[in-house]
Amino acid sequence: MAQKTITRAELSEAVYQKIGLSRTESASLVELVLREISDCIAQGQTVKLSSFGSFVVRDKGQRIGRNPKTGIEVPIEPRRVMVFKPSNILKARINGIDIADEDE
Repeated sequence: MAQKTITRAELSEAVYQKIGLSRTESASLVELVLREISDCIAQGQTVKLSSFGSFVVRDKGQRIGRNPKTGIEVPIEPRRVMVFKPSNILKARINGIDIADEDE
């Protein structure tokens, strides 16, 4: 299966095609949404998008790592990482399962 990467321009074009805003307005809308999500995540907030998933910031403590080339132990500094947790609906769509069929 060939993987395709969707760009901001393609998202903007999809908004343009489906909603009917101008191309400039569509690009601005996509940028605004992505900026708002990014700003919230950078502040450490969880961003939950219903039927899609959640972006969560987690704190990782300091730990000891190992340089694979030399084998020397090195400390890895504490840091924050972002994790995406897909919703059950998105997981089902990825696997080709229609959630509506299971509720019946």
